[in-house]
Amino acid sequence: MHVLPMYRKLVLIAAVIVVGACSMQPKHDKPFVMPEHQPGGVNANDILFRAIGLVGTPYRYGGNTPESGFDCSGLVVYVFRDVAGVSLPRTAQEISALPAPRIKRKQLDSGDVVLFGDGDRINHVGIYVGRGRFVHAPNSGGTVRLDVLDAPYWNEHFSGALRILM
Repeated sequence: MHVLPMYRKLVLIAAVIVVGACSMQPKHDKPFVMPEHQPGGVNANDILFRAIGLVGTPYRYGGNTPESGFDCSGLVVYVFRDVAGVSLPRTAQEISALPAPRIKRKQLDSGDVVLFGDGDRINHVGIYVGRGRFVHAPNSGGTVRLDVLDAPYWNEHFSGALRILM
């Protein structure tokens, strides 16, 4: 008789733990700080080569490693962390709010983070690689790929860029 009430208590405790863990927000211990350029250190070419090397990796919503696949912000976060040790926020909107220099389209340089959206809402990011091209993880069922900024959709939704590495 005492086994069933004890079992129900354990199930209830386990459910509370699982629900609590799922609702936890990730904690950002340190605010974003612009990385300082050091002679002989990581540069924009290192970023673009790593990004290009991930072309063909499957898209996966929430993905942030080559093994699990990438969504757009997961790709950008992974490349900057892997190559430069720079910790970026996880979403496209949060990345767009970084205190990094804003770059206009005519000022784009390799390694800049390109931003896309509608109005003030940024919903997609990629990494500019030069000559009007950028690497990104475009959509479900796709793969990380190179696209051109002049393509009608990307041209219409281009919202600017950020220079993370100086």
